[in-house]
Amino acid sequence: MEAIALNGRMVRWQILLFEFDIVYVSQKAVKGSAIAYFLASGALEDYEPLNFDFPNEDLMYVATTEENPQVDLIWKLKFDEASNAVGNGIGEVLVSPSGYHYPFTCKLDFDCTNNMAKYEACIMGIRVAIEREIKVLEVYEDSALVIYQLRGEWKTRDSKLVNYQKLVLELIEKFDDITFCYLPRDEN
Repeated sequence: MEAIALNGRMVRWQILLFEFDIVYVSQKAVKGSAIAYFLASGALEDYEPLNFDFPNEDLMYVATTEENPQVDLIWKLKFDEASNAVGNGIGEVLVSPSGYHYPFTCKLDFDCTNNMAKYEACIMGIRVAIEREIKVLEVYEDSALVIYQLRGEWKTRDSKLVNYQKLVLELIEKFDDITFCYLPRDEN
């Protein structure tokens, strides 16, 4: 009787694939020399080695900017969060008046509630808009709780969210006009 020992990743994959009637079968061992012979047999005649010299290796990201940013017109910010067993992530899209989309994402490295993650996404998006010197902003989100709290229509009772709300209210003072719009989930 052959016993199959699966590590943590394989067990997770097997559980996820079970839903689709896909069964994971472990691969038999393959000698390294067999792979090398296979790759050597399909070698190209005009092969050029890859150049691994990357002069900007300290570069974090590359972003494109518009020639004329149109800071006086209305920009739109849409944000959302995603939570699962692995962790929390946030994402924002800043939309220029001419229709250019600037996406931003971030993985949160701390445990938080869904509403905390939504506030984190809002704060990140507003900070990006401040960096771009945007003065008129419309903020869209499918969380009625966050939007109505930021509008001041609902009270913030959760002690975890009070400091988030205060920070957002401090940040929005840098705008000439900012509106928070509730966007139902089916329109998001």
